[in-house]
Amino acid sequence: MPAYYGVEIIGGREVKRHSKPYMVSIQIAKKNKLYEHLCGGALIRENWVLTAAHCKKDLGRNPQVVLGAHSLSQDEKSRQKLHIKRQIPHQDFNGKTPENDIMLLELERGANLNKYVKVLSLPKGKITDVKPGTSCTVAGWGRTSTCSKNASDTLQEVKLKVIDRKKCSGTEYYNRKLVVTPDMICAGDSKGRGDACQGDSGGPLICKNKYTGIVSYGEGCADPKKPGIYTFITEKYLDWIKKSIGVEAYNMTAEELY
Repeated sequence: MPAYYGVEIIGGREVKRHSKPYMVSIQIAKKNKLYEHLCGGALIRENWVLTAAHCKKDLGRNPQVVLGAHSLSQDEKSRQKLHIKRQIPHQDFNGKTPENDIMLLELERGANLNKYVKVLSLPKGKITDVKPGTSCTVAGWGRTSTCSKNASDTLQEVKLKVIDRKKCSGTEYYNRKLVVTPDMICAGDSKGRGDACQGDSGGPLICKNKYTGIVSYGEGCADPKKPGIYTFITEKYLDWIKKSIGVEAYNMTAEELY
């Protein structure tokens, strides 16, 4: 199946500096001891990041996360760099389809929460489906054009609209080569002006000001007939997160975790 895993913001705009303090840049170590942006993510607890499982295959040795950043090149005083202690991809993710494309990263220590670094709340209560036509946003440091080979230096965001699952799986879009399950969200731009592509995988999809999904999969970039696929943060995944983090270890109730 031709695909991309790891997506960029095309047709978006630069966000207001530090307006998304939960955003995480997941970075890999290079031979020259420098780090390079690989995927996005969201800080969901002081020492836990939620991202996409497919990011794991390229993490390599000694990956790190950068918190509190707007620019990846500038040495902003707001930035915090933390190494990743543990990677927990969903046990049922196999890389052949976008199903269960979700992963937790445990950090070496808790982040220092402040106005530049904050936690993004997970969905609370009963999860309701996202209706087709709903406007959502996705943000990241991925490439800003199909011609670019480099990540965006500054955090970008784009607005997208949710597409009906059956329609997305059908002849008009993925022509039944991809089944969009109830645990996924299909979203794009009908005119192909905006999309997510290489570099934004794992970043949060925000719908109605709520953390709703995770950037996962697509074919090409900014193709109106190949909208992006997002992991839908359903109760199934919330239960998996709770079990993986270990509520008992924190002496917390499930309600406090969420």
